[in-house]
Amino acid sequence: MTLRFDDRVAIITGAGNGLGRAHALLLAERGAKVVINDLGGARDGSGQSSEAAEAVVRLIEEKGGEAICHGANVANDDEVQDMVQKTLEKWGRVDILVNNAGILRDKSFSKMTMEDFRLVMDVHVMGSVHCTKAVWDIMREQDYGRIVMTTSASGMYGNFGQSNYGAAKMAVIGLMNTLVLEGQKNNIRINALAPAAGTRMTEELMPEELFSLMSPEVVSAGLATLCGEEAPNRQILCAGAGGFASTHIYESPGVYIAPEQLTPDSVIDHYETIFSRQGEKELHGAGEQSMKFVTQAMQHHGIEMPEVV
Repeated sequence: MTLRFDDRVAIITGAGNGLGRAHALLLAERGAKVVINDLGGARDGSGQSSEAAEAVVRLIEEKGGEAICHGANVANDDEVQDMVQKTLEKWGRVDILVNNAGILRDKSFSKMTMEDFRLVMDVHVMGSVHCTKAVWDIMREQDYGRIVMTTSASGMYGNFGQSNYGAAKMAVIGLMNTLVLEGQKNNIRINALAPAAGTRMTEELMPEELFSLMSPEVVSAGLATLCGEEAPNRQILCAGAGGFASTHIYESPGVYIAPEQLTPDSVIDHYETIFSRQGEKELHGAGEQSMKFVTQAMQHHGIEMPEVV
């Protein structure tokens, strides 16, 4: 089976360069009508130009595809709403949203200004929120939607000098986890891509020989799988240099401490069990954690679980 996107409409943010550009070209090549969103700023978010986005549109059209560009700043809700409205006017629907736009303002936390922290959060987190909110009811009404958040190993594992970026990239995982629960009845599937690619965002962070191996096109092959009819749901796909993996968040079984024994000292005494990886499992909603703790307490006190009618 060949993955196709015929008659699907995709909005890709930050699509003028790097990963977004590669994503857009691949989806368009496989039949999608694509909105090339790009503010056209520098890596740190400064400046503005439509030149890069227009070049991507021309390239898609030269190859027989359909595309339009829009320079919305994803951190500005009014501009995002205008982008989505223009998309509806052009093609009448939105099937795919790839939240790819991002900036870097790297510094150690002690040297970072609150302005730098806030701006990175605004673009990565609120940008994803604005774009997702703008298409959410459209996807609910048409009972179809594929949304991709862009996360990062910096958020999932940490990276020196990227407290703002790391915080933002972990935040979109929390956004994904809740929207998966709210969107599943309307066939809206939401996943996250954790890319490792050689782009202008990373070119100063890796040796030249490694940079050449980590082309954005390699990552885009994985991204496309998260946008199709048979896309998974609530997955974190890691991709880079031809490698693909998944990341999951697990919780240990933990321990129950009876009220008459509960003190900070008794918690410390149980650290070995609490932090043990043995028996850990993936949870699929906050209620599962609460139920686990309540069940442990009920078992200790000999209380039977009531039947669910």
